[in-house]
Amino acid sequence: MAIIVKYVVEHNGEEKLVTTDKKAADKYDKMLEVADNLGAYFNAKGIKLAPEISEELTILLSKNKDMVGKLLKGADLKSVLNEEKADVVEMDKRSA
Repeated sequence: MAIIVKYVVEHNGEEKLVTTDKKAADKYDKMLEVADNLGAYFNAKGIKLAPEISEELTILLSKNKDMVGKLLKGADLKSVLNEEKADVVEMDKRSA
């Protein structure tokens, strides 16, 4: 009999991720925490969004924080999008 350790990430009482990789679980949990903080920040600034839109937007921003950071520092949109495409191609090559 094998023993398998599973890490479960819960968010607002809902199971979001189950994995055997602790590092991946911690990273996902941190991403959700950042998304929650972004949502709270938007609300504090008076930006009212429907809950499902707010969740989708804040998770998108949190998952792409490095690229969003480059845009906030003045990077050109085209160069950021091209860099993202290069990352996807690299990931595709690794999984092939």
